[in-house]
Amino acid sequence: MPYLISADLPQEPAGLRLRRQVEAGGIVTMPGVHNGMAALQAKKAGFDALYLSGAAMTASMGLPDLGMITVDEVAFFIRQIARASGLPLLVDGDTGYGEALNVMHMVRTFEDAGAAGVHIEDQLLPKKCGHLNDKKLADPHDMAAKIAAAAKARRHLYIVARTDAAASEGIDGAVARAKLFMEAGADAIFPEALNTVDMFREFAARMEGVPLLANMTEFGRTPYMTASEFEAMGYRMVIFPVSSLRVANKAQERLYATLKQTGSTKAMLDDMQTRAELYETIDLAAYESLDASIVATVLPTLDKG
Repeated sequence: MPYLISADLPQEPAGLRLRRQVEAGGIVTMPGVHNGMAALQAKKAGFDALYLSGAAMTASMGLPDLGMITVDEVAFFIRQIARASGLPLLVDGDTGYGEALNVMHMVRTFEDAGAAGVHIEDQLLPKKCGHLNDKKLADPHDMAAKIAAAAKARRHLYIVARTDAAASEGIDGAVARAKLFMEAGADAIFPEALNTVDMFREFAARMEGVPLLANMTEFGRTPYMTASEFEAMGYRMVIFPVSSLRVANKAQERLYATLKQTGSTKAMLDDMQTRAELYETIDLAAYESLDASIVATVLPTLDKG
């Protein structure tokens, strides 16, 4: 119960735990989780690290991913995921919510909320999903200043610099930016929206020795590949950012349509998490036992004298 019991809390800061996973070799597979329940389910499936997507966050709020939400709104999601799962969480930091001082505020807020890492992208507001057209890029030196500010503000947060330059500046531009961002203090690089296997392979070859993150999002520009295939090309992390939200949204859409058409949810019962499954996932019995044990230990002995 990493939320309430101190003995169950991870003793090492989240950022150091994520760094250790990345440096251990192999590839760190981070499924997207859009709330605490998704985090618990991903943990139960056996994952050791998680990812919080800006697109999934905003979509879950009924908003587009255009950099509209605030640092504190993101921190709300970070806290519920980190405390529910206890796992290292990499967070989408968009463009850093402003310039250098804003980036430093974001780093402090995210780290205090329990994040293990953050990625910051070299777009200008209004930013867009990396797999859409007409993205406006920031000056690479301005972006490097944000990375340096993030590095100065963090205690342990793992800093990933994302570049969206491949679409407009090609691999050469993306690599040049990535090298500049590493010099500024980034721990890893996230080349966004590479659209062929050869592009992924070439980028990795030209950034040899640098931890790289791949984005395996559905319905985007990236061809479908497995975590093992990314690992073979030299990538150390892979995210599946919006998958859980897409599945949940599709299921909810079917539920509401069925309820509207039939006036009942009975036809959807086989697709539902049962009450018993829900209670098992959130570990209700353990919370009740904890509550009972605490109450029992603090009952005073009445003095009848």
